[in-house]
Amino acid sequence: MSRWSISAAAIAAMLTLHAAALCAQASNLRGSLPASRLAIRADGRWTTWWEADSAPTTWRAGDARLAAEIAWHSGSPGVEWGEFVIAGSGEAWRTRVIVTRIDPTRVRFRLDTAFTRPLRPDWSLARVRDSAAVSIAFNAGQFVDAMPWGWVVLDGRQFLADGAGPLAIAVVGDSAGAIYWMPADSVSAARPGRIAWAFESYPELLRADTLPDALRAAGRGVDVAHRDARLALGRLRDGRLLVALSRFDALGKTLGFVPFGLTVPEMAALMGALGCRDAVLLDGGISAQLLVRDSLGAPHEWKAVRKVPLALIGTPH
Repeated sequence: MSRWSISAAAIAAMLTLHAAALCAQASNLRGSLPASRLAIRADGRWTTWWEADSAPTTWRAGDARLAAEIAWHSGSPGVEWGEFVIAGSGEAWRTRVIVTRIDPTRVRFRLDTAFTRPLRPDWSLARVRDSAAVSIAFNAGQFVDAMPWGWVVLDGRQFLADGAGPLAIAVVGDSAGAIYWMPADSVSAARPGRIAWAFESYPELLRADTLPDALRAAGRGVDVAHRDARLALGRLRDGRLLVALSRFDALGKTLGFVPFGLTVPEMAALMGALGCRDAVLLDGGISAQLLVRDSLGAPHEWKAVRKVPLALIGTPH
């Protein structure tokens, strides 16, 4: 069966999951998170590791319990990746998570862009052609219509001005290869100078171990009930970067492109439980895509349905 040949039973199953999610969203009380929980299969049984009604607001080093449950595979120098399945609520009944850890002292990133004429986003994994050197690639930031949202610096020059948003954050790479987070209120005063590339995204999921107030309950400016495929970029305590991509897995990998999955607070919890101190969502849904090359140079790809205007590509250095 091709990925586009969907049986009536599969469609019925997806509609059932979606209806359950809508009911949960409708019953959500203002001022609280929708009832949900996340579990991981370990030692032959499902173990709940997060619940909405007792969700932590701060994640510490000892809370990074999920990283220990992943069978890590070696990629190119400085890169490792793995997969695991979690059980969630509603549409997230089975969600596969692909995680990549990258050492920025061994991998050099550049921000890539692609458009067609008339102006339309045109970046996809098909643009990653270097089978020997490219170690990781994924879409970056958010976008509106054809253009990236917010601040963008390409090759040391500002391409777009900063965007406004309380949970926006900029990810910046300097000419020496260092990568750091820049608060949105600092972006307008930034000068490219040593900045090689930068992009803004939202919402911020974690800052210095702490969950933003807007993600702790409904009615604070962020939809905390909507479920979708997710892609997030985080920073670990040792300085490495972490990329996490979720895929719908209730009906197997064939329908992984379906944009069902985690809520924003659940994704924040996932990043905290993977050991991130800081994290931000990138454009997910049908845009989420990721490529990792293993130690032999073979590509492992999780493709998207929709093309995007920006992507980060990392190569060993």
